[in-house]
Amino acid sequence: MEQRNANSRASPRNNAHRGVVVLGRSRCIDNGGRTVSNVATTTSTAPGQPVWTGTVSDEEQSKAPWIVGVALVLGCFLWMGPYMGVNVVLLPAKTAELAGDSKAAVVAALSTSAMIVAAIANILFGALSDLTRSRWGRRTPWIVCGSVLAAASMMLVNVATNVAMLIVTWCVYQCFLNAIIAPLIAVLADRTAPKFRGAITSMYALGYSVGIYTGQMIGARFLTNVTLGFIVLSVLTLLSGPIAAVLMREPSSLAMPKKSFDSKVFVEHFTFPVKGCRDYYLALFGKFLIVAAKFAISGFQLYILMDYMNQTKEGAAGYVTIMSMCMMVTAIVMTIISGPIADKIGSRKLPVIVSSLLVAVGSIIPFFSNDPHMMIAYALVAGTGMGAYNSVDQALNVDVLPNKETAAKDLGILNLANTGGQVLGPVLAAALIQSIGYHALFPLAAVCSLIGAVLIVFIKSVK
Repeated sequence: MEQRNANSRASPRNNAHRGVVVLGRSRCIDNGGRTVSNVATTTSTAPGQPVWTGTVSDEEQSKAPWIVGVALVLGCFLWMGPYMGVNVVLLPAKTAELAGDSKAAVVAALSTSAMIVAAIANILFGALSDLTRSRWGRRTPWIVCGSVLAAASMMLVNVATNVAMLIVTWCVYQCFLNAIIAPLIAVLADRTAPKFRGAITSMYALGYSVGIYTGQMIGARFLTNVTLGFIVLSVLTLLSGPIAAVLMREPSSLAMPKKSFDSKVFVEHFTFPVKGCRDYYLALFGKFLIVAAKFAISGFQLYILMDYMNQTKEGAAGYVTIMSMCMMVTAIVMTIISGPIADKIGSRKLPVIVSSLLVAVGSIIPFFSNDPHMMIAYALVAGTGMGAYNSVDQALNVDVLPNKETAAKDLGILNLANTGGQVLGPVLAAALIQSIGYHALFPLAAVCSLIGAVLIVFIKSVK
C-alpha cells in the first residue's frame, strides 16, 4: 500500500521523498524509487492520516549511517577547530593588543559574557530547530545560516578597535556559533538508531577532539599575523554547515504538524522538562560533576607544576606539552574505539561509569607525590577516561531524552552541565588552593568524578 505524504501532494517539487506505509511502518523512497535509509520518517496509523516522527528505530535502520557520521565529524571539526584557534590563541593576542596591562580582567569579562550568551543561545537555537518545518529539514537551515553568521562575526572580532567592541562582537560570535552546535548534535537523535548511536557518537567526538588540538596548532601559526589567522579560521567556520548539510542530506520536515505558538508550545519547547525526566537529570548532574573534576585540575595544571611541584616556568611548559600530547593521543584512541564497544556490548552506562572511575583514579595520583611525572601519569589515566567518556556520554544523553521531538532544546540544557562544570571546577579548586593548598585539589576532583559515576549508576531506563 503506497501513500504520498501530505506535503508531497501539496508541493511535489519541494519534497525529495515520499512516504510509503508498509504494515503500519514507514520508509522513505526517493524519486528514483530507491529506499533511503538513515532518515527520520513519517508513519501512518490509518490511510490518509500521516503522522510525523522525527527519529529512526533499530528496525528501520539496518546499516550504520556512516555518511551521517562523516557529516558530524567534519561539521564538528570545522566549528571546534576555529573556535579553539581563536579562543586559546588569537583572541588573547587581540586582547593584549587592545587592553595592555588590563588584559587579564578583559579575558575574564570575555569568558563570563561568552559563557552566558552561549548557554542561552544553545537552548534557544535548539528549541527553534525542533520547531522548524522546511523542505531542507529541521536542522539544516540553522546549521548553514549559523556557519555563515558565525564566520562573519568572527571577522568582526578581528576588526574590533576597542575593548567594548571586542566583548560585544565576541558575544555575537558565540551566539551564532551555537546556531551550529545545538542543531548539529541533535542530528544524533534524529538520524541514528539506538543500536548504532555509540559508533556515530564516537565520530562526533572524534571531530570534537581533533578540533580541540589542531585548532590551537593552527592558531599558533598565525600569532605573527593575527588578521590572516582570523581570515583562515573564518573560512573554515563558513564551511562547517554547508559541508555537513550536503553530506547528511536531511529529509524535508514539512510533514511535521504545524504548531500555534501558545503557552503549551512555549512550555514544551522553551523550558526545562518536568515529566518523565528522572534519568535525564541524573545524566545532567553526573556530567556536571565529571566535567568539573576534569577542569578543576586542567585549569590549574601550569600552577600545579610550578607551585606544587616546584618546576621553573620553562620546565613546567615542557611538562604541559607532554601532558597535552598524552591527552590528545589517549582521547583520539579512546574516541575511536569506545563507541563501537558500547554498541557491541549493548550498554551506555557501563562505559560511562568506567570512564568516570578512570578520571577519578587519574585525579588522585598527584596527591601522593609532587614529582612532576605524577602529572604525566594523571594525563595518561584521566585522558583515557575522558576520551572514553566523551565518546559514549553523548549517546547516553540522547537515550535519556524525555521527548525526542524537543531533542535539540533538551540536549542544549544538558550542555549547561559542560558549561557549569567548566566554571565550578576551577572555582572550587581556587577556593581549596587558597584555604588548604594544592594537595587538596586532587581528592576534590576524584570525589566529584566518583559522585558523577554514582549518579549514572542510578539511571534506570538505559543499560
